[in-house]
Amino acid sequence: MSDPTRLDGQVALVTGGAGILGAKFCAGLAARGAAVAVVDLSADTAGAIAAAIDGRVEGFACDVSDANSVRDCVDAVADRFGGIDILLNNAATKTADPRAFFAPFEDYPIATWREVMSVNIDGMFLMAQAAGRVMVAGGRGGSVIQTSSIYGLVGPDARIYEGSDYLGGSINTPAVYSASKAAVIGLTRWLATHWAKDDIRVNALVPGGVGSGQNGVFGDLYAKRVPMGRMATADEIVGPMLFLASPAARYVTGQVLAADGGWTAW
Repeated sequence: MSDPTRLDGQVALVTGGAGILGAKFCAGLAARGAAVAVVDLSADTAGAIAAAIDGRVEGFACDVSDANSVRDCVDAVADRFGGIDILLNNAATKTADPRAFFAPFEDYPIATWREVMSVNIDGMFLMAQAAGRVMVAGGRGGSVIQTSSIYGLVGPDARIYEGSDYLGGSINTPAVYSASKAAVIGLTRWLATHWAKDDIRVNALVPGGVGSGQNGVFGDLYAKRVPMGRMATADEIVGPMLFLASPAARYVTGQVLAADGGWTAW
């Protein structure tokens, strides 16, 4: 019996491909046989991630908030690999100024709000539009996976941030992050119905919290809020992503798959 999770002969484009989850996603897709385009803001960073992964993997630069950059990147990937079968719409931003990103709601800068939205949802739209156009024209179907968040489904629990620290300052979950990640789910369901006739499946992946430099206080408080009693490792999000990408999920579209240790079950 053939393995329905294999991706041999398929081409995957991963935005945010140099991030904590993105790099793991790229390696996981390549390990299952896909050719992988590692897409990130920096060509050098994307290229370094690609070089560290065995298989047919190459780096590409793209600013997902810029329509021209997105179009040029998608065209380059399609030309290089002969099409696109899997889009992992994964790019997101905390902006270049963490203190502005984590500012209190009552004082939140509108410029920061717009900067986050330009990547987290405008970038999702632009990349889905450009890659989807290639996938529809190719006529071979495919899978689009869009990374959301538990905070696209539920509100944050402020208690886990008491005494927490990240990059030298206090943290929270900004309203702009929740709003953008909730919008990802709405876009996902719309695209799932729009492209069903083209055999293009569109699903949202919802990771729980993954350690990324927060202090121990945050990790301990977060763990107490999760039924499974801990944060996720980046590797634990790869399997659910591969399921959605692969033929094993060929009748799954418009769905929201949470890999969150049970966070949203409480």
